[in-house]
Amino acid sequence: MIFQGLPVEQLTELAALAIEQTHHRGDILFHQGDAGNGFFVVRSGRIKVFKLSTDGKEQILHIFGSGDHFAEVPAWDGDCFPASAAAIEKSEVLFFPRQSFFDLLAQQPALTINLLKSFARHLRHFSHLVDTLTLREVPARLAVYLLNLSSPTTDPDLVTLDLTKGQLAARLGTIPETLSRAFAKLSQENLIEMNGSQIKLLDRDRLNQFGLGKTA
Repeated sequence: MIFQGLPVEQLTELAALAIEQTHHRGDILFHQGDAGNGFFVVRSGRIKVFKLSTDGKEQILHIFGSGDHFAEVPAWDGDCFPASAAAIEKSEVLFFPRQSFFDLLAQQPALTINLLKSFARHLRHFSHLVDTLTLREVPARLAVYLLNLSSPTTDPDLVTLDLTKGQLAARLGTIPETLSRAFAKLSQENLIEMNGSQIKLLDRDRLNQFGLGKTA
């Protein structure tokens, strides 16, 4: 969290800057190319950040949930938003205007350090995304996604898809038809068992090897 570790008095000042927004499913928060006039923190719901190709194909770059923050880079450098953002379900966000936030940064060096840490985390994520999209086939991308979706706190071998098939296809850089074939491939390899939106991971070790491109 970008504001983690700040004293109460500084958090109070930040709260005074925040503008509460409610967005329903499909609402656009900003379009690629819009002026980067601030950044967002998600209070509830989920927001997708995505890009559209010239032929209208969507690539989801990241999905942000409760406690996450996004659009800090354009807020920092004053350039345009490099991607678009939309709500994938009813969501509440806090918007922090760029200039007011900068004025506060001048008074709070600790906040600047937290922001730099946030940039580093996002750079790592996008580096991983580029690696996944360029070096792995769609079934391997899906294998990695399912493993990351599993939770050690519940049944680690049972996952519930948190996106629609269309959204998941966009998240993995493909189309729904190709995604369906990827699910079929994993099922044929006896790596997963599907029951609607619930997926049972039958062999985590082999699924991990599959995700790494080691299918032998």
